[in-house]
Amino acid sequence: MTEAGFRDLANGLEPQMLAERVRDGMSEKDPTLKGYGIGVEAIGPGYAKMTMTVRKDMLNGFGICHGGFITLLADAAFAYSCNSHNEMTVASGISLDFMAPGRPGDVLIAEAKELFVAGRTGVYDVTVVNQKGELLAMMRGKSYRLKGRAVVDL
Repeated sequence: MTEAGFRDLANGLEPQMLAERVRDGMSEKDPTLKGYGIGVEAIGPGYAKMTMTVRKDMLNGFGICHGGFITLLADAAFAYSCNSHNEMTVASGISLDFMAPGRPGDVLIAEAKELFVAGRTGVYDVTVVNQKGELLAMMRGKSYRLKGRAVVDL
């Protein structure tokens, strides 16, 4: 095992406090969140809930939210969820299904939950609903941990 493998990436913090510190560190360096008005509503170990309001500049030619923006929100929740343990983690793949369109002014809510983590890999499910709770999309994300590399220095 390398020296990095022995690093204490939690520095003694409780899992919830650690997730909050990671959220703060990640969002501070994430211009995409600010640019698209994405807010982190909740964070926990292996969990993230994020919101984004559908703006006029996010609409496609049919007057509905472009699927790329829904995917962006789902992917952001996935990223915060899988990095909440303070071990740098990247996506190795996603699969997303659209159920219904996002409309102008809709508040989209993405909720990511960790299903399984073993070694360097993990599996996460993300749902995207609107402010009425109507399901718009479901995403499954697969993650890959970069062992021993902290997301934030504690």
